[in-house]
Amino acid sequence: MSGFNLRFLGHSTVRLELGDRVVLTDPVLTARVGGLTRVVPPPPPDAYAGVDLVLLSHLHGDHLHVPSLKLVGRRTRIVVPRGAGSWLAKKGFTAVEEIAPGETLTEGGLTITATEAIHSGHRWGPRLTHGPQSPAIGHLIDSEGLRVYNAGDTDLFDGMATFGPVDVALLPVWGWGPNLGPGHLNPARAAEAAGLLQARAVVPVHWGTLALPGIRRTTRMRRLLADPPREFAAHVAAAKIATGVLFTEPGADVVLPASTDRA
Repeated sequence: MSGFNLRFLGHSTVRLELGDRVVLTDPVLTARVGGLTRVVPPPPPDAYAGVDLVLLSHLHGDHLHVPSLKLVGRRTRIVVPRGAGSWLAKKGFTAVEEIAPGETLTEGGLTITATEAIHSGHRWGPRLTHGPQSPAIGHLIDSEGLRVYNAGDTDLFDGMATFGPVDVALLPVWGWGPNLGPGHLNPARAAEAAGLLQARAVVPVHWGTLALPGIRRTTRMRRLLADPPREFAAHVAAAKIATGVLFTEPGADVVLPASTDRA
């Protein structure tokens, strides 16, 4: 194995380098995402260069973002939840594959297994019935005895206990607005998830990146753009969960502890 490196690019976007492959999760790379504004600089092109595999967890616009996928490349291998492939292929992407919970695929030395996720899978939200829909998923990424869990968007569920132990979990700890709807983890529930997963380390994601322009400078929103990973770490410590919290600002490399740094 040539190395294991992680870079948190913001929101749910993480660049993973492992097993001689580069994997990108839910790429959101632009200054605007629909009606949301990016509150940190967009990642530079080198951050999403040389990607072998894109893993998409669900169809919401802050996870499946077509302009960002175009930046990665229309010929890049993209894995979507089962039922979403034809919709994305019609956008001009030529290497789209589908996967459902329990199914696996390989990419070089990596094995990727789709997992259950408790979250709306409709492109336009849980209240609408028209338009594309497919179940939200997470991913287990295995390479030479190392396991990474990419949660995507999900609420807590008992089945997480069957995924562990994992070396690193990418766990959402908030979102982009002043409140969380159903199917999300807040800092306290993310800490419970870390315990269920027996995660040796957690990278808090899904925070500090996107906001509604009209409220981004309010006192509450400024706090919500900064505090969730710190609150997550406090809940982990209070519950005496044996998980290292790899707190990383959007755009930065994740500093891996010696026990998980295989480079």
